[in-house]
Amino acid sequence: MISNALPQSLVDNPLLSQWIAFTEPGRVRVGSGKVEIGQGILTALTQIAAEELDVRPDQINLVSGQTDISPAEGFTSGSYSVAVGGASIRLVCAEVRSLFLDRAAEALHCPAHELTIEDGRVLRAGKDTGCDYWSMAGAIELERRASGTAPVKRPSTYKVVGKHLPRLDLPAKVAGTGFIHDIAPENVMHSRVLRQPWRGAHLAALDENAVRKAAKAPIDILREGEFVAFTSNSEIAVMRAAEAARTVARWEGGTPPPDTAGTPAWLKTQVSRDKTTDIGKPGCASPGRAVEASYSRPFLTYGSIATSCALAEYTGGELKVWSHTQGPAVLRDWLAQALGLPAAQVTVHHRQGAGAYGHNTADDAAFDASFIAMRHPGRMVRVQWPREDEFAAAPISPAMSIKLRAVLDADNKPADWSIELWSPPHAQRPGMNGNSNLLGAEALPNFPPQKELKDVPDERGGGATRNAVPIYDLPNHRMIHHLLPKVPMRTSSLRGLGAWANVFAIESFVDELAEAAGIDPVTYRLSLLSDPRPRRVLETAARMSGWFEQGPLGEGRARGFGFARYKNLASFAAVVVEIEVEEEIRLRKFWCAADAGLVIAPDGARNQLEGGIIQGASFAMREQVRFEDGRSAIRSWEDYPILRFSDIPEIEIELIDNPDEPTLGLGEASIGPTGAAIGNALARALGKRIRDLPLTRDRIMATLLAE
Repeated sequence: MISNALPQSLVDNPLLSQWIAFTEPGRVRVGSGKVEIGQGILTALTQIAAEELDVRPDQINLVSGQTDISPAEGFTSGSYSVAVGGASIRLVCAEVRSLFLDRAAEALHCPAHELTIEDGRVLRAGKDTGCDYWSMAGAIELERRASGTAPVKRPSTYKVVGKHLPRLDLPAKVAGTGFIHDIAPENVMHSRVLRQPWRGAHLAALDENAVRKAAKAPIDILREGEFVAFTSNSEIAVMRAAEAARTVARWEGGTPPPDTAGTPAWLKTQVSRDKTTDIGKPGCASPGRAVEASYSRPFLTYGSIATSCALAEYTGGELKVWSHTQGPAVLRDWLAQALGLPAAQVTVHHRQGAGAYGHNTADDAAFDASFIAMRHPGRMVRVQWPREDEFAAAPISPAMSIKLRAVLDADNKPADWSIELWSPPHAQRPGMNGNSNLLGAEALPNFPPQKELKDVPDERGGGATRNAVPIYDLPNHRMIHHLLPKVPMRTSSLRGLGAWANVFAIESFVDELAEAAGIDPVTYRLSLLSDPRPRRVLETAARMSGWFEQGPLGEGRARGFGFARYKNLASFAAVVVEIEVEEEIRLRKFWCAADAGLVIAPDGARNQLEGGIIQGASFAMREQVRFEDGRSAIRSWEDYPILRFSDIPEIEIELIDNPDEPTLGLGEASIGPTGAAIGNALARALGKRIRDLPLTRDRIMATLLAE
């Protein structure tokens, strides 16, 4: 029996043949259910496979997210791609290498320890033996369960892992062929879908004549229940039709959200399911001074640079789908269920999209294309969402309200700590909670009612509770979680889930405690940490930025500090920011120290930290979904400003060398500390703290004018 100590992806896909094949001379096909969404994962996984198999990276054919070949690894999310997917590939490749060496030793009548492999060829005393992976492949049975017991290489022997390898996904993107939007098959049928303005809305009337007239070319109109699609050989025609339909459609019923949706007061009036968790010993018998503060974050949208796109073809009872989904195998299963097909008759091919860092509309677009394709057998159907629909109908990241309370001991350290948070669920990807969570499917007549919503379980990192437990040494911690499952909008996962809001709140609160104690905030944090590993991260960030040596920065300028270990089990990251503020925040420089254990691709790791810093700053300073007249008030980038290239300052990254520690997820580690660092710097610059995000010009001006 396979041990539960194996990575989950290997538990779920236990056969070596699910991961590796030698079907092409000179190359090794390695499968992965984790997909490229801009994080450089194809490069990192290729490095791991090449290292353990002793082949060159260009000999690896990494097949990612193709459901008829790749292992099913759930969603590419939560910073698990290298930590779990990569760990599985490492064990599989090490075991396959060991099997081939044993077989070569039998054939050559020598001990296996006398043999080595180079570029897939078996060598003895440095000389070619005539054996290689491809000539021996027929004699090795890979239809066997992985044991996970074959020895993997020691980091000190690495030749590929930890070294720079140019990103494998970039050449095609630079050449204009790397994204799903670049797929241009002949005789394709284009389609656009009319979206409900809010959940449960009924289409009371649609002036089809006006829609056809606006299209200025022949179109077909497909309507089943509240699902309405426009199809044509002309993409311009369906774009015009969809735009016209939004203006002439009349909707009734449903539950439109109020204009106040997302405010702390509104959150606290919603129906909730409550859970209290206590960690540590009971609170101090002789209570000291109590400190309280409340923080909040608004609804956010993922706002990818390119809108979602999918293609589908239904021929001979077989459905093929091309999508930038983050869960190809999960999408396959739920498309099959929603469309009434056996899963074996559905194949999903992952193709990259331009921006994916949360539950976006890739899966919704895939359903749209698939549903329409089944009504046009033999035709390739292409669906691309317009920007208006992305902002109006995409899943949004939950607003949260967070209350913190600490009782301090005689040394001004927390003797008792509590966090209370209000949040809708962060988990409505396809299949979660047993729901399809496919917007088009929900619009069909007689679609099954939605099952009770839950959040991501705490043992899987949590949703709203992610990073709600501080990493600091606290004798007692109480967490009260108010889950709000009945809010009238589709909330789901965005990069970091609840972590970045919780880290913003906790790290802001720690700064406030340090200020109340009259202690430097970094010194105060170090006093709450006994573990040398996180201490080293804090000390490195302080050294990089000259934290303890900095003199006066001038009026309106300040530095702030933020720190966390993502999910309390992935990478550690500490961020220092220097800002200048008048009416709004100007970022001057970031410093970031991170400990990710064994780093597979250093350049990719730095890219992930930099990207998290930029997005964390954008979340903290700019982004907010608002509602007007029952609908999202966001129509374009003018309504939803994000950080621009001109706003981005110098970013200095230092990766702490820790190759003997397991590789840790890195993709979301710097987001929360960045928001906290900016909030703390702003408080120091203004002399007054703003606890509600985003930290906009209006909030800063209101704070300054209130003095």
